[in-house]
Amino acid sequence: MAEENMVVETENKPAPKQERAHRSERPGRKMGGKPGVNRFEKQYEERVVAINRVSKTVKGGRRMRFAALVVVGDGKGNYGFGTGKAGEVPDAIKKALEAAKRNMLHITIVKGGTISHEIVGKFGACNVFLKPAPEGTGIIAGGPVRAILELAGVKNIYSKVYGSRTAINCIRATVDGLSNLKTTAQINALRK
Repeated sequence: MAEENMVVETENKPAPKQERAHRSERPGRKMGGKPGVNRFEKQYEERVVAINRVSKTVKGGRRMRFAALVVVGDGKGNYGFGTGKAGEVPDAIKKALEAAKRNMLHITIVKGGTISHEIVGKFGACNVFLKPAPEGTGIIAGGPVRAILELAGVKNIYSKVYGSRTAINCIRATVDGLSNLKTTAQINALRK
C-alpha cells in the first residue's frame, strides 16, 4: 500500500502554469528589459573622439588600460562629453558614455545655425577661438572641436585651436567657450 500511495503522489503534479505573453507583446514594454532604457541611444548621437592606451609598469611587467573620450549630442543645442578608463576598450567607452549622459549642457543656436558672437574658450594651455559664420560656410574646425560642434547642432562656424592640441583639452576649452556665450536678450538684461 505504501508503494501505491507513492505512485499516486508522484502522478499528482500541479497544473501547468499559463504561458506569459512575450515581452514585446506586453503593452508599454520595449525589447531588452526595463521600459525606456533604449530612449537615450535613439535621442542622442554619440561619437568616440579618442582612445588612449595607458601602461603602468609594475613588478611583474606592464599593466595596460584604456582611456576613452566620448561626445554625445542631439543636434538641437544639447551636448555633453565624458571620459572613462577600463581594462578593455568597450568597457572604457561604456563608462565614458555614462559620464557624458550625466554631463549634459545646452547652447542657444541663433538664426543661420551659428553662435551669437565671437568667443575664446580656455582650458589649461589650450585656447579655442570660435567665430560665427554666414549660412553655407559649414563647420570649419578640426578633430575634437568639430565633434562637439556637430553634435551640439551648430551648422556654420569658424574655429581655431591655439596652444595644446590634446583632445580632452580641446574639448574642455570648446565647452568653456560655448558655456560662456550670451544671447541678445541676456546682454540687454545686463545693460538695463
